[in-house]
Amino acid sequence: MLFLGILLVIVTAVFVFILFHPVFGKKPSNDDRRTYEPVKHYQKGVFINQIETVMSTDLRSMLPVLKEFLKGNPNRQPKKAIPINTLDLNENTNEETRVTWFGHSALLIEMDGKRILIDPMFGSAPSPVPWFGNKRYSKKLPFKIEDLPQVDLVVLSHDHYDHLDYGTIKQLKQKVKQFAVPLGVAGHLKRWGIEPERIKECNWWDEIQAAGFSLICTPARHFSGRSLTDRNSTLWSSWVIRGKSDNIYFSGDSGYGPHFKEIGERYGPFDLSLMECGQYHEKWAAIHMMPEETVQAHIDVRGNIMIPIHWGAFTLSLHDWTDPVERAVYAATRSGVTICTPQIGEPVTLGSESLSSSPWWRENMNR
Repeated sequence: MLFLGILLVIVTAVFVFILFHPVFGKKPSNDDRRTYEPVKHYQKGVFINQIETVMSTDLRSMLPVLKEFLKGNPNRQPKKAIPINTLDLNENTNEETRVTWFGHSALLIEMDGKRILIDPMFGSAPSPVPWFGNKRYSKKLPFKIEDLPQVDLVVLSHDHYDHLDYGTIKQLKQKVKQFAVPLGVAGHLKRWGIEPERIKECNWWDEIQAAGFSLICTPARHFSGRSLTDRNSTLWSSWVIRGKSDNIYFSGDSGYGPHFKEIGERYGPFDLSLMECGQYHEKWAAIHMMPEETVQAHIDVRGNIMIPIHWGAFTLSLHDWTDPVERAVYAATRSGVTICTPQIGEPVTLGSESLSSSPWWRENMNR
């Protein structure tokens, strides 16, 4: 009886925490859901992918993964903190397009004299409770959030914790002029104190103007959710970002699919593709690409230079932490694709004759 009582208290506490803590955001209201009903890829109260996307989570399907997890892999994360490049936030004094990767899918794009943050997850762990979960490989960021100058635009791909971080948004919200998000994600931001007039919410193929840029919300093949009861209640997306002279594609999280070729035909070619590469497994290949598919997706969207993202910050799968970039570099070389592999915090200037291709991660592989 004592055990059952303790268990009941724990379950109740967890339920109350999920129900009331703002970190879980806000589910779309009934009014919101009614506005989604005409959307082709919104059916029976949830968003769906363009093509069938099955993720088997039954015991029989997941048992091999559990065995693999219990077996362990000492190379799933670095042996020591990985090196980073300290970023000078005031260094870019002209209007060159400069892209800086912060690990995983967080990026800073400086273009046309303005600043865009992409999926700015700057927390220590991709978890609703930061002291749980796998910690950031680099231990720290290339800059301090409080030193970040004003940001013209934040672009979000979906509401998973490794892309939309409550603590980061709370720290950034006074610095950001405007947010661009997929359908439903605005509810999270509003709950966290961001005024509705600063948020532009988009469906797939919507074309908008934000902070002086042309933005197109484009499809991805993934899913969404921040708690136990809101799976696929908000949309996920990739983005096209067009400046005065440069055209950039950001894949968000996505399994491989025909949407890449369609995006390339509609909006390519791209000067740069920021393409998901990491946290994959055969059991969830429908929602996260293998590195070879990453390279093919870059080809499909008609990209010029590719930077592989969604790796180098957190352990969310079972592969070696360097496996994504090693396989992507090999596949890119075989396919004649120009791949750029900057260190975290190292700016990449589009149009530069020298692009970072140093295998910096290998210094940490066997130490």
